[in-house]
Amino acid sequence: MPKWLAALFAASFVFYTDDYVIAGVLPEIARDLGVSQAAAGQLITVFAVTVALVAPIAAVVAARAPRRLLLVANLCAFVAANAAAAGTSSFTVLLILRVAAAAAAAVATPALFATAVQRAPAAKVGRYVAVVALGVTGSIAVGVPIGTWIGGMFGWRAVFATMAVCGLLALAGLLITLPRGIFGGPAPDWRAQLRSLGRRPVTFGLLANMSLMTGSMMMLTYLAPFLTDVAGAAVDARALSFGLAGIAGTLGMWAGGTMTDRHGPDRALLIGMSAIAGSMAILWLLWGMRPVPMTAVLPVLAVWGAAAFWNSPAIQARLATLSGPLAPQALALNTSGTYLGVSLGGLLGGLALTTWGSGALPPLAVACTVLALVLLSNASEPARRTPARK
Repeated sequence: MPKWLAALFAASFVFYTDDYVIAGVLPEIARDLGVSQAAAGQLITVFAVTVALVAPIAAVVAARAPRRLLLVANLCAFVAANAAAAGTSSFTVLLILRVAAAAAAAVATPALFATAVQRAPAAKVGRYVAVVALGVTGSIAVGVPIGTWIGGMFGWRAVFATMAVCGLLALAGLLITLPRGIFGGPAPDWRAQLRSLGRRPVTFGLLANMSLMTGSMMMLTYLAPFLTDVAGAAVDARALSFGLAGIAGTLGMWAGGTMTDRHGPDRALLIGMSAIAGSMAILWLLWGMRPVPMTAVLPVLAVWGAAAFWNSPAIQARLATLSGPLAPQALALNTSGTYLGVSLGGLLGGLALTTWGSGALPPLAVACTVLALVLLSNASEPARRTPARK
């Protein structure tokens, strides 16, 4: 692995861990700052919404900026926001600092993927993207548990301080390994960018990713109540399930990148989405047979976890290929769609859980996956009619 690619992975790991890690210390933040846990939960909401809104706008505005400068500047802002968060005693200030950290992540994250695409050999684009995307699964499987442990041992402020230190390490890695002045370049004006990014293959691909993320994150967000209903899972069994999903997702991410390089993104996506739909169908069947032992559920969760992250390299490689020089902007829109999918999954999953119970989650996830398949199958450019010769 090139050193610069390892540095991109480290930065991705830090950004995504910072997004998810607060979930493990929300009770402590709420108690210390004198707010409810529901209010403290808005620290996660504002992060996701900020990334969704800022990422596509920043990608268009900063299209001509050198990639190295863009990454370094936003990592500096990220470090400053987390260092300040570690010392604040005001919930309002903490909320503002979370917006600042999210804005830095929103600008930098698409640039990480775009850099991997631009520097990868033609035959390894999928695998290079997969390495950067491993920061997502790595944060779930490793970063969040370690951050939660740090918060439990030393307090929630230590979590933000740790994220600031990790940001400094990632910054040092990028400064050492990324060469200067090779990632910037001329770009069309914003109107031309919007016309290119509004093409049907790009738009439908972005919508497919959002639908896919809605279904996957709906299930992941409410996996605990589902496992309790299906298998009477206690806390340790649920922790094992989340860890297994994270590990399987890491393996699935790499395998999906390899499949993308060997057989193209379309075939990789068909396999990954089919596996998601199949595993959700089995989970729905197990819900109908409840109670069932956890040993019957865990293998299905492993397949689902691997398939859920298998698709990420294929989606991003496909968008980068379709967008050409506008790959950073397309990947920024994809980042926005991912976070919107996460938010929508939590909303729809919560409504389904309240209205119909946890048994409604798997079929809704299947519906979202089928919708993503339909969108991708209609993502080709409509054929232009040529005038008939007289």
